Amino acid sequence: MQPRPNHGPSPVFCTIVPPQILDRLAQSDDPLLAVPARRTLETDGAGRARRRLAALAAVPGGRATAGPAPTKPHRTLYDCRHDTGLPGHKVRDEGEEPTGDASVNRAYAGLGATFDLLHTVYGRSSIDGNGLPLIGSVHYDEQYNNAFFDGEQMVFGDGDGEIFLDFTVAIDVIAHELAHGLTQHTANLVYEGQPGALNESVSDVFGALVKQYSLGQSAQEGDWLIGAGLLAPRVGGVALRSMKAPGTAYDDDVLGKDPQPATMDDYIETEEDNGGVHLNSGIPNRAFYLLATALGGNAWERAGRIWFDVLTGGELAPDADFAAFAGLTVAAARSRFGAGDEAEAVVKAWSEVGVPTAAGPSGA
Repeated sequence: MQPRPNHGPSPVFCTIVPPQILDRLAQSDDPLLAVPARRTLETDGAGRARRRLAALAAVPGGRATAGPAPTKPHRTLYDCRHDTGLPGHKVRDEGEEPTGDASVNRAYAGLGATFDLLHTVYGRSSIDGNGLPLIGSVHYDEQYNNAFFDGEQMVFGDGDGEIFLDFTVAIDVIAHELAHGLTQHTANLVYEGQPGALNESVSDVFGALVKQYSLGQSAQEGDWLIGAGLLAPRVGGVALRSMKAPGTAYDDDVLGKDPQPATMDDYIETEEDNGGVHLNSGIPNRAFYLLATALGGNAWERAGRIWFDVLTGGELAPDADFAAFAGLTVAAARSRFGAGDEAEAVVKAWSEVGVPTAAGPSGA
């Protein structure tokens, strides 16, 4: 089968914190919670508008490179100094010694860990395959409760200290956001409905893989939490999301209960959050967790390889639904590993979350 034509990446503005969490905080009677949340929502709205304008003005064709793709990352870190101008003031370039700013150093390390997984394990040079420089900005805005990838760079807020801590503390958050760039440069999944939930799930998958790879953890040893350490001590919860048990990451008087579904029986139909992209991503997330733990060993070696093959293989449609993606994972498992344990485990994992795997490569 011929790969689908690539019409170039369509950048979107992707944030780690779901808008429903910020909406809930914005309605709080406590100004310590409401004011930062409202400010974050306003800033995110402006960021999405800028991203749309930039996409319209972009010149087709992308970045050209000459010679072999780089085997080492090229990272540049900036400090926004609590302003919203990007990228900010340059504070650390590739190869320079750590600074006295922990946020800068954590972001630098997280970008490097993501590059390392992609290159060492999957043979891909940066998120675009051609050594794209990795840019990160820290200390964005005041009490900014989010981190995002805007199609060109990573941006991290410091959090409000009440609900969220510094967004560079969780390496999987850094990798999650950067993985949106990987998706942008490969399958280019539409950021809405089921393809949008797949877009979010793929980022959670690679966030978890980068964390486990950097810690040397097997699939059984990993915590499968996205954003562990990000929630402030007052919050009743352990992370933003759980891939192992969607719907259990937090249960808090202020945030409410984690609403993520774990199976298609509880799939959420909504017009909010681009059709529930941060909610329904729990379903493919759990499928990946089930596969990785069933196969055992290191999640990046077999389960991660199957997901990477689908994402970069050229057959995944930008508007693919869960069933189309699931069908391709079965085909990828058979292509790489044969009709053995891996393919059977993929079928079983999707079956347990209620997603059929009989769809052809085109999702038809």
